[in-house]
Amino acid sequence: MKFRFCGELDCPDWVLAEISTLSKITSVKMRLLCTQIIKDLLGESIDYAKVEKLTSDAKYELSDVKGSIAALSFIISSATKYSVDGDSLSNELQQLGLPKEHSVALCKTYGENLIKLQDCFLGKSLKLSGMTEVEWRVDYVLGSSELHEVSEPEVQLRFSELDKNSGRSQPVSFSMTSNKFSVFLSEMKQALRLMEGFQS
Repeated sequence: MKFRFCGELDCPDWVLAEISTLSKITSVKMRLLCTQIIKDLLGESIDYAKVEKLTSDAKYELSDVKGSIAALSFIISSATKYSVDGDSLSNELQQLGLPKEHSVALCKTYGENLIKLQDCFLGKSLKLSGMTEVEWRVDYVLGSSELHEVSEPEVQLRFSELDKNSGRSQPVSFSMTSNKFSVFLSEMKQALRLMEGFQS
């Protein structure tokens, strides 16, 4: 089964394994635990003493605490990455076996912090200072006395990266096979859609 918060892929097995662990705490404590995870994702530090207190009633072992933190961190950061709304995320988590009240508690906290999370992630994303003079060409060898077998076409890409601090531009160039270029183009389009989603 495919899930939006997993980028239209299957949910990882290790996250599925932690769903039953997360179900052992109350929905109120789930919300408070999510608050700690979101603080961590926003660059603040988790209050581990608070986390231990929140999970003590459920008799969590250390491995359960670590697994729960990792699973919640994955769910919240991945849902943010794919711009999943709270209701959709809640439905998907219930399909995975998380009780409704726990899903609602998680998604309420997630929904309240979604804009802050997206802004934070956008600030941490890879950025080029600026690109100018983008050039490309496709090279294809039709025949050669040196080669026994003619390889597939190659895409040559060249651009200048502008350093905002110095004002100088530096050339960047690389080549890729047609298959790699297809993947590159697809990922660039997906990144552009995500950027437009963050900015709208």
